[in-house]
Amino acid sequence: MTDDFDSVDDVARAFAEHGYITDRRLATTTFVMSRLGKPLLLEGPAGVGKTELAKTLAAATGRRLLRLQCYEGQDETKALYEWDYGKQLLYTQILREKTAELLADTTTMADAVERVAEQDTAFFSDRFLAARPLLEAVRSPEPVVLLVDEVDRADEALEAVLLEMLAEYQVSVPEIGTFVAEHPPYVILTSNNTRDLSAALKRRCLHLFLEYPDAGRELEILRSKATGLDDAAAQQLVGIVRGLRGLDLRKSPSISETIDWARTLAVLGVAELDADVLADTVSVVAKYERDVERSRAALPRLVDPNAHVPDRSHGHDHSHGGHDHSHGGHSHDGRPHDGRPHDHGDDDDGGRARRAAKDQPGRHDEEYYGQRTSGSGSEKAGGAREIPAAPRGVTSAQGARSFRGGGARRRPV
Repeated sequence: MTDDFDSVDDVARAFAEHGYITDRRLATTTFVMSRLGKPLLLEGPAGVGKTELAKTLAAATGRRLLRLQCYEGQDETKALYEWDYGKQLLYTQILREKTAELLADTTTMADAVERVAEQDTAFFSDRFLAARPLLEAVRSPEPVVLLVDEVDRADEALEAVLLEMLAEYQVSVPEIGTFVAEHPPYVILTSNNTRDLSAALKRRCLHLFLEYPDAGRELEILRSKATGLDDAAAQQLVGIVRGLRGLDLRKSPSISETIDWARTLAVLGVAELDADVLADTVSVVAKYERDVERSRAALPRLVDPNAHVPDRSHGHDHSHGGHDHSHGGHSHDGRPHDGRPHDHGDDDDGGRARRAAKDQPGRHDEEYYGQRTSGSGSEKAGGAREIPAAPRGVTSAQGARSFRGGGARRRPV
């Protein structure tokens, strides 16, 4: 089999011709995969180009793309093969007369079963075998690209089914035998890291973690997709999207969504980006209501870092439509209209009375920690007893010591 790529630079050039801009690390890994014939596991957040890489690889090499989309609860019949039972039943009905002739000379049930068993290979053959993506990739008469997409969404049992295919490029069918690939396929597995994959699966693959590209490469990707957006606006849009990815969003904008946003702005005829038009179209990249609100709040700052954005986090607006909101005859500086300082009642008689009431035991009409429930005291509402504070006595000796300490002189009596 001839090599599809001559060098790492050849990979980058071939992918660029099909609109996929690679960095050096990605191009190198793809080249090594094509030469070693090993599967490639791509991990990373959604929307960074994992699935698109497999599609571009198929287009660049002229191979047919076979795709296995994984999901929870998926079993091997959807990944490897299954028997076409409907077709088998139809053939059985059509050949019913022939079956009767075959069993005509049998005299016992055992003889009849043995006669039928001799013909079971007629119904368990390639004619009734429905190949799924894994088996189809192995049996294909020409080289193919096999994409196992979002393998992390499948159950661990499916990983075990994949191991034989990934290690040997073969699939075993108990009723027929083992199929070995005549042309080993390029196998790309993708994962969004929703769960950890088994060590056995990772050991059989080359591995590459794809992150969001830097600003320069993302701008180059936008240019390669011919979105129709002006280059200056596209450059500004890349910076804004990168700013949105720095927010605490449930789902960060992907590269494909950046492309969609650029195309949306181009369709609207936008030549210069401003916060209003971006806020109207931000739902192209923000797909949850909370993300939309956070993105809208951040857009003025991302469009113009020097722009003044009013702080709406303080929920009490003192202006109230032009009123001076003097809080009961007082100005905002805390003084009454006669100019004297105002302490909001903390030092008047009412304030002292309120603080004293808060310090009274049993004020909540319930027992508190350390409260005595027996002895003297009046009964309060709710069953709690109000305990009078016991005066603390001071002996004459203690009083004399307190007056003698610190060098104080005794006054004559």
